[in-house]
Amino acid sequence: MCKQTISPTRCNHYGTRRITIQVRRREKTTGMTALAGLPVYLDLAKKTGLRESIQKHLKVREGSQGWTDEQIVTSLIQLNLAGEDCVDDMRIMEADDGFCEVVKKAEMHGLKRKDRRALLSRWRKKRTHTVPSPSSIFRYLEAFHDAEQENNRQEGKAFIPASNKHLKALSFINKDIADFANIQNPEETATLDMDATVVATNKEQSLYCYKGYKSYQPINTWWAEQEIILHTEFRDGNVPAGYEQLRVLKDALGYLPETVENLQIRSDTAGYQHNMLKYCEMAENRRFGRIEFAIGCNVTPGFKKAVAEVEESEWKPLYKMVDGKKYKTSTQWAEVCFVPNTIGHSKKGPEYRYLAKREKMSVQLPLPGMEQQVQFPFQTMDIEDKKYKLFGMVTNMDWEGGKLISWHHERCGKSEEVHSVMKHDLAGGKLPSGDFGENAAWWWIMIITHNLNGIMKTQALGKTFHLSSCLDV
Repeated sequence: MCKQTISPTRCNHYGTRRITIQVRRREKTTGMTALAGLPVYLDLAKKTGLRESIQKHLKVREGSQGWTDEQIVTSLIQLNLAGEDCVDDMRIMEADDGFCEVVKKAEMHGLKRKDRRALLSRWRKKRTHTVPSPSSIFRYLEAFHDAEQENNRQEGKAFIPASNKHLKALSFINKDIADFANIQNPEETATLDMDATVVATNKEQSLYCYKGYKSYQPINTWWAEQEIILHTEFRDGNVPAGYEQLRVLKDALGYLPETVENLQIRSDTAGYQHNMLKYCEMAENRRFGRIEFAIGCNVTPGFKKAVAEVEESEWKPLYKMVDGKKYKTSTQWAEVCFVPNTIGHSKKGPEYRYLAKREKMSVQLPLPGMEQQVQFPFQTMDIEDKKYKLFGMVTNMDWEGGKLISWHHERCGKSEEVHSVMKHDLAGGKLPSGDFGENAAWWWIMIITHNLNGIMKTQALGKTFHLSSCLDV
């Protein structure tokens, strides 16, 4: 708080008044905070058992001095929730006196006297910070990077560094949160949406993605019923979205709670890999058996030829629901008799169901000189002098085609929205380091934050805050 004092009014030889202002700083703070919403999440973290999960799995700070794993990870979670996006923003949180008072009390709440003394004794001198300093955060993140993995890189080839024990620990913490979510809201079915997102960066060590700029490209597995990220794998920008996607799927299934019995998979064309389709259809997974899926397929010349053979009478309109009412759209769908060459030679191979979706494009005359230069970011097809956007889908499900396509569209809307939240609302869009492992840890902690926020919305704040309430499918 500032105090101003004004000296007596005087006039200098120019006839101008001179005013002296003294500013005094009051040492006592008001205790007010701009982060009043964060203590609610501290309480939620306690309910989920986050403290115990971090102590169980994460062993970076096993010594008896300095910040604990719980203090550092919790501080980074609060950094995300506060809308900050870089390590240096820890200074902003430290400067908030009211927030610091809450954090101090929350750290000690529920601890036995012995545990309180042990926590205080970790500091040789009097503790001067409530949250870790930026330098402490950077030193901590170094433990998640495995420099030896960098020696395995080969120029021009996709490579995913193996996670060290500390990175794996973060995935186990996230599994505990998923288990908690399913205990509070039991689900026997898990609909998993697999999708990658591009995180632009200017780090010198980063690699170029297919869009032509430096980035990282993590692939995420979204659990639709619980509205949380079940699993993520941080990747370099040059790693294609579908690279080793079957392995990623197998890894993600290991993080599902034991009570889940039924499984459904949705993916874009990155998941259109015949080894993945066969794995799901032929019940190669011991726990779930046959896995139902709906995956976008590549619109190849062979697929276009099969679509051209579909009778006009077989095209049916798609409908969408708006405010509980069903409306007919201009988009149409049809069953397509299509067998890819890659599996057509096998008599014992699985058979899949292919659907096509077409959307009539509005007539627009090209500008002079541009007739042969028009390109679209999607596949098109001319049918009876009409141009259509064309999309394909493969499935092993027997749902009615319109219902199945609409259900598959839910993945598109939610994944884009979730990725936007990760990169813009949380700190996933601004990575802290040039080292792969440090960025992977930063991404994982953002995922844990996202899931805590998801549990807050779905189980504490009600349906108004659900992602699904914002979508018209």
